[in-house]
Amino acid sequence: MKSNEVPQDAAFMKEGKVRDLCYVVDETGKYTSVMSLGWEPKNEAIRLAWKKVHEKAAVARDRFLEGRASPLVFWMHLSIMSPRLLAGYMGLPVRKVRRHLTMKGFQRLSPELVSQYARVLNIPPGGLSDAEFIRNYNLTHDD
Repeated sequence: MKSNEVPQDAAFMKEGKVRDLCYVVDETGKYTSVMSLGWEPKNEAIRLAWKKVHEKAAVARDRFLEGRASPLVFWMHLSIMSPRLLAGYMGLPVRKVRRHLTMKGFQRLSPELVSQYARVLNIPPGGLSDAEFIRNYNLTHDD
């Protein structure tokens, strides 16, 4: 690919915070690097991946609102985390995090641990278990 052929289909990288590094052949025939804002097939793959993440989060949200799971399940899915990964960020054993994924286990959490979960999951402090906040959380990605 030539440097003037690098795709610049900005969709998910609009703000310029994340860009792809592409290796191309310049005018002299030497390899060089050029930044790309995206490529439509890659953008579509990202869109489909986020759709799947949001579908799983919607199921988790429903389980929380029905009282069958802790709100951590919703936020964990939305953050694309597994119990093992969340446990690593929290500095807790996986079995404890799994216990916290149940409503009974979540209700026993200390305020300090709830604050730590909110911080790790990048959620406003009061939003972690706020049913209205979770119910109204927008699970769509607008380009």
